[in-house]
Amino acid sequence: MDTGAATRVLTDACAETARLHERVSAEQSGPLVQAATLVASALAAGRSVLVFGNGGSAGDAQHFAAELVGRFVRERRGLPAIALAADSSVLTAIGNDYGFERVFARQVEALGRPGDVAVGLSTSGRSPNVVAALAAARAAGLATVALTGQDGGPIGAAADVAVQVPHGVTARVQEVHRTLLHVIVDLVERELIR
Repeated sequence: MDTGAATRVLTDACAETARLHERVSAEQSGPLVQAATLVASALAAGRSVLVFGNGGSAGDAQHFAAELVGRFVRERRGLPAIALAADSSVLTAIGNDYGFERVFARQVEALGRPGDVAVGLSTSGRSPNVVAALAAARAAGLATVALTGQDGGPIGAAADVAVQVPHGVTARVQEVHRTLLHVIVDLVERELIR
């Protein structure tokens, strides 16, 4: 491997991600605070967070749920959060019986209650199963949050609050999503533990 070329790849990726973090920090603080407020208010009221996405976003959803159920920085009670992509039996049963577009919506219908929060993650902003789940959540009386990429797409439009990472490269969007999810959990802990 060419060490110089590898170093340039690393430097370019870090620089691009840093610029994107700065842009999102400047442009998306309002929606991010709104998202954190929805999550904190629901959890303070004894409600749950349902979080979902595909591929890397499924992994980010699981990570977000783990930070809420376990802890992020502060010692506190566990907070109820469910990552809807984590159960392969449920996913494959719903996918087989109803189609992949319904894998999250069906779970929202089964598990969501009015006052809960549904959080959909999509780097493209266009994943049909995330759009369907947000629609199911709204119909069931859940608050809805989206973390998207690019222009937000139909997922951003389907959510009560959308935090948009305006970039078209999946890896860069995921890197910023991970930071945004950490900030949401940090804000939730600060709000709930005084």
